[in-house]
Amino acid sequence: MPANKEDGGWKKFLWNSEKGELLGRTGGSWFKILLFYVIFYGCLAGIFIGTIQAMLLTLSNYKPTWQDRVAPPGLTHTPRSDKSEFSFKVKDMETYLPFTKPMRDFLSKYSEDRQLDQMKYENCGDEPDEYKNRGDLEIDVGVRKACRFPRSVLGPCSGIEDPDFGFKQGKPCLIVKLNRIVNFRPKPPTSNESIPEDAQYKVQPNVIPLYCTSKKEEDADKVGEVKYYGIGGGFPLQYYPYYGKLLHPQYLQPLVAVQFTNLTLNTEVRIECKVFGDNIHYSDKDRYQGRFDIKLQVNTL
Repeated sequence: MPANKEDGGWKKFLWNSEKGELLGRTGGSWFKILLFYVIFYGCLAGIFIGTIQAMLLTLSNYKPTWQDRVAPPGLTHTPRSDKSEFSFKVKDMETYLPFTKPMRDFLSKYSEDRQLDQMKYENCGDEPDEYKNRGDLEIDVGVRKACRFPRSVLGPCSGIEDPDFGFKQGKPCLIVKLNRIVNFRPKPPTSNESIPEDAQYKVQPNVIPLYCTSKKEEDADKVGEVKYYGIGGGFPLQYYPYYGKLLHPQYLQPLVAVQFTNLTLNTEVRIECKVFGDNIHYSDKDRYQGRFDIKLQVNTL
């Protein structure tokens, strides 16, 4: 009997036919509480949406609102490899094909036949020049033209005449670029104080110099001659600033090809490449901020 009373109490709580209550509340009570929560959560949603909309009004579609903590551009290279280690045999194409194929793919967009459209591209000269100012980011002038950068300026590292980029001859090339930062203007070094003596000859007006040398002193005599191909052998200023994907969809970053023509064979050599500029800095926490280092080994055995 007690069990039946408890069972009856439980059923009565679910639905009390005498008072017309569901779960202890009448229909009017349920309506009022549901209406309250609809209004309450509706107000919360309205406040949230209003806050987001107010924040979006402060943002630009073309320019990052906060750039005070943007690090200087990274310096990267093509091809890439695990742990930045490059080891290959000059007589075995299969060992350097993983390096040369990405280079061909990357340089395909720099082919001259893809830069013929006069509405999208313009000639900016084959010598380093001053910044190419195309107006403020917020000015409603539409899409900006991009400077042409024909891959032919990369000489023997362009892949036009030598599709193996020197790997077959034991003289490998690297394609080096500065990463894009919207509205960033790299500043050439104004003095030689922070530049190694061996790299000071690279300093010239209107270009960000690039210099590669041995990472370790004991490898200094193993690197051999290093050749640089590109406009001014560095990153010319007329390709800056970059206006972003919306305003500068055809933008081509300037490239520098680095060729190691006389590496010590059958020996691992650690090489560091750096760019120099008044607003380009380096960080021990980021191995690609303004510099990078690689391990390169050319095998003939």
